[in-house]
Amino acid sequence: MSPTGIVSAATDLSGTCYAVLGLGALAAAVLPRLVRRRPLSMPMVFLAAGALSGLLPLPLPDMDPVADRVWVEHLTELCVIVSLMGAGLALNRPFGFRAWAGPGRLIGITLPLTVAATAALAWLLLGWPWATALLVGALLAPTDPVLAAEVRVGEPTDDENDEDEVRFTLTAEAGLNDGLAFPFVLAALALATAGGAWAQVDWAWWFGVDLLAKAAIGVAVGLALGRLLGWLSFRAGASSLRLSEHMEGFVALAATFLSYGLAELARGYGFVAVFVTACAVRAAERGHGYHKVLHGFTEQIERLLTAGLLFLIGHYLITDALTALTWQMVLLAVALVVIVRPVTGWIAQIGFVTGPRERVVTAIFGLRGIGSLFYLSYALGHHGFDGQARGLWALTTATVALSVLVHGVSATPAIRRLDRLREARPSDTPP
Repeated sequence: MSPTGIVSAATDLSGTCYAVLGLGALAAAVLPRLVRRRPLSMPMVFLAAGALSGLLPLPLPDMDPVADRVWVEHLTELCVIVSLMGAGLALNRPFGFRAWAGPGRLIGITLPLTVAATAALAWLLLGWPWATALLVGALLAPTDPVLAAEVRVGEPTDDENDEDEVRFTLTAEAGLNDGLAFPFVLAALALATAGGAWAQVDWAWWFGVDLLAKAAIGVAVGLALGRLLGWLSFRAGASSLRLSEHMEGFVALAATFLSYGLAELARGYGFVAVFVTACAVRAAERGHGYHKVLHGFTEQIERLLTAGLLFLIGHYLITDALTALTWQMVLLAVALVVIVRPVTGWIAQIGFVTGPRERVVTAIFGLRGIGSLFYLSYALGHHGFDGQARGLWALTTATVALSVLVHGVSATPAIRRLDRLREARPSDTPP
């Protein structure tokens, strides 16, 4: 190709990318209001747009998450921590074992059961080694606080009783299990390092350090920083230091990066720290309007990042992933979304105070999303899974896409019906 042709091709690529970015940003601003009361979601639209771009002869660069693992890891990492900050700021319920029993049950029962069941299915259906199967269970078990606005708590309000149990439980579960799935990923890495020999893994270290100590460090960092930022925001003596006086939304980004970075430096779980920080800031002054400013800022960033990532997922599915996808992988994805999550979610709620309808909705709507992509890119940065890398990406992106489609279509009708029934006969809510 001549130099003129090279310049022209580069200009076309650059122009197309900027045009797509601009159109995507505009769509991210408009779509949430257009699809609010329809059996449709913004993630579905961007996923479909990405798939369409893969079918059209557009001069877009191909996405290769295996070759470009590092930037995929950091981009998904950024999206997850921003969404965790937004989820924590939206929750207004004071912490208590009874009040938080719903998400506690899903974390303590549904999460490990989902990891075990999904790992067993991966081993049976795909014939992958136990280390890879355990990784599949770990990366597909956490739910996502981003992808279905209908089933999560909305913007902050000053009413402690405005959060219905379903939305609160699903939002808090997603905020917690995005970090608490990490020990299972580390278990898969340890098993791969041991060559698949379970007896060669130091399970005492895993239980004491990877499961307990790192989570405790994340909680401690989140509480300490959240209380400090809460004091700075609402109680600092000097008005120049009192952040709520200036209503700067980017403070939420500062809190996100600080809590995540400090927890990671302390060898704790940064995802846990970010969510706890957000909850602690919200608890400092629950009724203040500054929370809406912080939440609105994070929501806008989260929406842009999510839109871009889902567009890339759709493009990757069409241009590459479908060639590596097998019917066994499709069967596993379907089983996780329509059987494993609903069953394990229901088991966790046996004896809980909510009604049967609320239990069904809570059990079903465990969306898979960006956290799974982060865990996979993180795991592939370590030794042990190179041979299954493309298969793992095909399975994970297909599962996320299936969850986006199934839950995106069903979330609005299910939640609206539940709201109507609740207005006619209010359900019990834990104090």
